[in-house]
Amino acid sequence: MAGSRLERFGTVFTRVRDLMRSGVIKPSDKPIWYDVYEAFPPKRDPLHVKPHTRPCTNKQEDVPEIFYREDEVRAKFYVQYGTGPRPLDLVKSNFVSTCQRFVDKYTELKSHSELEDSALFEDTGKALLTDGIMLRRRGAPPVSAEGSRDPVLELKLTDMLAEQQSVGADSEETTETTDTHTDTHTP
Repeated sequence: MAGSRLERFGTVFTRVRDLMRSGVIKPSDKPIWYDVYEAFPPKRDPLHVKPHTRPCTNKQEDVPEIFYREDEVRAKFYVQYGTGPRPLDLVKSNFVSTCQRFVDKYTELKSHSELEDSALFEDTGKALLTDGIMLRRRGAPPVSAEGSRDPVLELKLTDMLAEQQSVGADSEETTETTDTHTDTHTP
């Protein structure tokens, strides 16, 4: 009879009423709410109605896309300049990325000028350069703090490459001449 204790097989009121009729609950032990419920019954009986359809688990909610003006500037920054030579340092709580500095400078310049977006984007890059932040466009060769490479080093590297190529060509020629010499001496 444990299944009959569920609300879907009757209301609490009907079960208590039936227990009182059968003598299991004495009229002196009836609950406090029983008389109020009997005097003012609800308009509809609170019955459990099992839903006939299964809830759809594949229901997709349309979530509107949220774009801020800053996001467009960030996207253009990452397309033009990339992520930069160093990874973001998230250990420091006061760390501000180069991209965030760019966005802050962009919004500052945008509030003071009436320039077009592309011109303002270029001016922001120049303003950051005057602040000491060097931005490198994607695909451009990396620039070190001292400028470009040492020209003496480049000269040595090109000399070494030319020397190795000439040594490789000489060794091929010597193997060819020894092959031709051995062919002439055979009867």
